[in-house]
Amino acid sequence: MKHIHLIASAFVLTVPAAAWAEPPVDIAQEVEALRQKIGAPGIAIAIVEDGETTLARGWGVRKLGESAPVDGETLFQTGSTGKAKTAAALAILVDEGKIEWDDPVIKHMPWFRMYDPWVTREITIRDLLVHNSGLGLGQGDLLFVPRTNLTRRETVERVAHLKPKTSFRSGYAYDNILYAVAGQLIEEVTGQTWEDFVRERVLRAGGMDNATSDSPQRFATANRSHPHARLSGPLRGLGEQQVLDERDELGRTAAPAGGLALSAEDMADWLKIQLAHGALPDGGRLFSEEQASEMWTPVTIMPISQLPDPLKPAQPTSQAYALGWQVSDYRGHRIISHGGGVFGSITRVVMIPDLDVGFAIMTNSEESGMLLGLTYDLLDHYLDAPDYDWTTKWQTWFEQRLEGGRQFLQSAKAAPAGVGPSLELSRYAGSYRDPWYGDVVIGEGPNGLTIDFTSTPRMTGQLAHWQYDSFVTEFDDPALEPAYVTFALDADGKVTGVTMKPVSKIADFSWDYQDLDLKPVGEQQ
Repeated sequence: MKHIHLIASAFVLTVPAAAWAEPPVDIAQEVEALRQKIGAPGIAIAIVEDGETTLARGWGVRKLGESAPVDGETLFQTGSTGKAKTAAALAILVDEGKIEWDDPVIKHMPWFRMYDPWVTREITIRDLLVHNSGLGLGQGDLLFVPRTNLTRRETVERVAHLKPKTSFRSGYAYDNILYAVAGQLIEEVTGQTWEDFVRERVLRAGGMDNATSDSPQRFATANRSHPHARLSGPLRGLGEQQVLDERDELGRTAAPAGGLALSAEDMADWLKIQLAHGALPDGGRLFSEEQASEMWTPVTIMPISQLPDPLKPAQPTSQAYALGWQVSDYRGHRIISHGGGVFGSITRVVMIPDLDVGFAIMTNSEESGMLLGLTYDLLDHYLDAPDYDWTTKWQTWFEQRLEGGRQFLQSAKAAPAGVGPSLELSRYAGSYRDPWYGDVVIGEGPNGLTIDFTSTPRMTGQLAHWQYDSFVTEFDDPALEPAYVTFALDADGKVTGVTMKPVSKIADFSWDYQDLDLKPVGEQQ
């Protein structure tokens, strides 16, 4: 799951022309200088070439205010790059004859339901992984972003209430919740939780000895990075780096979509397996070559976002989603990649199969310009392309995006109507229910209205009047994305429903407030 943030002043990572079987000559010094210039707490990079680890190390610290350094064994939360490992877990079950990619999901989970009965009957295991279900971008993510008190099965059962945005298999819209379904399916088929199966059959079997598949394991590991972000008011990305509270962000529900933590050494082992099409470095296989091909085969065409002229070389000519991987092109080469982000950590995994090269970059902050700048600098290094000053260009783009978001917020704040609220505050209070999310409780306290997303611990706070019958959330946790909360009234002044939307136009898509349709519960109706 991704976030957009302000990047500090630009710094150029200069890389020399490609030298086979070795990373850029001065990469250690260049990355450290870049990290310090930008103010990122820590970063780790893994590089694999021709089946060998040529780099697996870290820079900076695990947590601001402490001296413990990042090294090759430091765990980083890797977000949605873990989708490929959920796909690999399913590939193992395909190899064992326990499932087929095109099995209907209800063959293994007869109780599973989508909103449309026809889609319930037709949706396959492959469909769970390729973002073609008809759900909207990030739809349902509020069920687990941030941490939920629902079980994975309870979350999966609520998928039945997610009304699709488009028809089944008609297009691409990135989602996380169907990976939670895939994780539940693994449990239904094997009797093991996704966490246990992935830890034993993917991570440990693949030599990823530091990696963890659940938060208790990660919290028990001293050598782990802590999340950081720049928080300043309603717009993330501004201000100084802050240490975020460690939390079980995706918890036991959506971990199959992005709940793994890996070190640089673990990432190197994972890249070796991928580039070897499932073969293990010391012999044997994690999954068959047939399944390796399946996981890299494009299924859903992805739209191509238009980049500004300075970033045009990064714009692919084709792009599609496979099974937990994105397949695109760059400078005439096929690229297999995926990004990932959770609160305070972002990751990028990239492979150039025809050169037998792969790398992963992990940070314990949300410095997207640095991450993408390093990504394209390394791609150009291995493709023997001239230096393009990628870090400066990506940082400038993110800065401009944030400035646009900041200007929008300032203009909006400068011109509220100054009208309302229509009712006494007590008449807004009550429980409101959305079919897929559940209950949101509006209360009245000594400082005005309060809000409590009952399925999501920590999503509590105050409501400040905005204009008319709209209020703005002031969450107790400043890391949460603020939202407008708008009450609908009938002719008698009775509340008939509540809708929401993010305050920021550049809010991460996982804050899908706009998908809520809250109605009064019980006596309020």
